[in-house]
Amino acid sequence: MSVELIETHRSFGGELRKYRHFSKAMNVDMIFSLYLPEVVQDEAKELSLIWWLSGLTCTDDNFSQKSGFQQYAAKHEVAVVIPDTSPRGDNVADSDAWDLGTGASFYVDANQEPWVEHYQMYTYLTEELPQIVYDLIGNYSGKESIMGHSMGGHGALVIGLKNPQRFEAISAFAPISNPSQVPWGQKAFTAYLGSEESSWKTWDATYLIKEAKQVPPILITQGDADNFYEVQLQETAFLEAATGHDVRYQLEKGYDHSYFTIATFIGEHIDFHSKALNK
Repeated sequence: MSVELIETHRSFGGELRKYRHFSKAMNVDMIFSLYLPEVVQDEAKELSLIWWLSGLTCTDDNFSQKSGFQQYAAKHEVAVVIPDTSPRGDNVADSDAWDLGTGASFYVDANQEPWVEHYQMYTYLTEELPQIVYDLIGNYSGKESIMGHSMGGHGALVIGLKNPQRFEAISAFAPISNPSQVPWGQKAFTAYLGSEESSWKTWDATYLIKEAKQVPPILITQGDADNFYEVQLQETAFLEAATGHDVRYQLEKGYDHSYFTIATFIGEHIDFHSKALNK
């Protein structure tokens, strides 16, 4: 498979690289970014991998340019991959709504028209893109974890819970943890998955963790000044369903939904992942 390097930026001794490739799963060109710490030059050092999934309206650039994650990835000597949030292009189905279509895939495999042709994000992230990223790292340790923000927090929880043997840890900032019960998730699931609500459960972290026998350790950070908190991001149902599992939920006073919050706590999250990856 042809993978084109289109940007490179030196950062904290390592490199942030942006790539383009044609995705068979998505049937369109896709973009992703990959941060490799300086130790990648040392063939004796194997690198573990953290996935970051961004939120509604974002691309791979939001996290790489606003979070300041690179200094912590360099410190802990981990690679970080940042996929785009959805397919893009002139022939890709879209919506006039900001919370549906391009930039708003919800990380599911769509089965409804007109979305089904290009919106296969779960398959892309669990089957196709990993093999590309492992090869680009080269000295991959075989260990990985996953995190994300808002819609991407939903994606990280769902992908992590569906693949507990693959991921050493899961973390999220302000995740949509019960999407089938909130307006954002109901809108997206109806469009991408159809109106039969029973089919939504397999894409809802609250239902997944309630039925799960194996759950990686989970860290969640939520700001109480987040303007989406009360309606879209309530944690009660998820935490009740997660009883008995290793889930740490932090409600931070005065913090909002922005990258100011992510930048404040990203070091703590990467430390959490690094400890799990190094066990």
